[in-house]
Amino acid sequence: MRPALVLVSHSQAAAEGVAEIARQMAPDVTVLPAGGFEGGVGTSPDRVLEAVSSATEAGAGVVLLTDLGSAVLTAEMVLEMLDEEVAARVRVPTAPFVEGAVAAAVEAQQGGDLDAVERAAVEAGRLFAPAPAQDPASQDDRVPAPGEAGTRADSTGESAHATVTLRNPLGLHARPAALLARAVAELGVPVTVDGVNAASVLELMRLGATGGQELTVVAHGPGAQAAVRAVVAQVAEGFGEA
Repeated sequence: MRPALVLVSHSQAAAEGVAEIARQMAPDVTVLPAGGFEGGVGTSPDRVLEAVSSATEAGAGVVLLTDLGSAVLTAEMVLEMLDEEVAARVRVPTAPFVEGAVAAAVEAQQGGDLDAVERAAVEAGRLFAPAPAQDPASQDDRVPAPGEAGTRADSTGESAHATVTLRNPLGLHARPAALLARAVAELGVPVTVDGVNAASVLELMRLGATGGQELTVVAHGPGAQAAVRAVVAQVAEGFGEA
């Protein structure tokens, strides 16, 4: 059973908006907003308790994300109100609200357990850190020409690479990034796009890739060539937007 998300915000509209984004990324994951307080700004223990109870009633674990400090207090209050067995299945990580919700939802969609979903939310915080410089030694000796694929052997086995032009007019925004990340996760082969983990929706979005930009796809290990072909084909098709 996939873990669920409960989003606790001081604003009902904010919680519902982030929930809408997360559901677009992860259509099979339960994402429940619990925002606002009696029609105004604030957090309601009753609303949070109702959302958590609904999310856990079938036995699922829940990652509960909060927007501001006092929302954490509300979440902790709700944890104390739950039965011990239910409370053990609820996590309240320190994570960014929007990015954490997106990362956690995609991880749950990809089959991650409660620990993995919580970890994804926390690690989303590195989105705010400067992008690390790429190690030239980790790159292929030669960047292939557009549309060309290459294969070579390395210390880990098969390695393949190719370039493809991003056709989406709006670039690699949330929806195509989520589709690509899910597809790569299902391949089970380590794949990078322009040097970032292609199974991470946040890393893909962080590229800021625009329509018409050329992307370099690299995979390593058994099945690398097939994985590169699959990613190139999906990008070339434009994710239904081109």
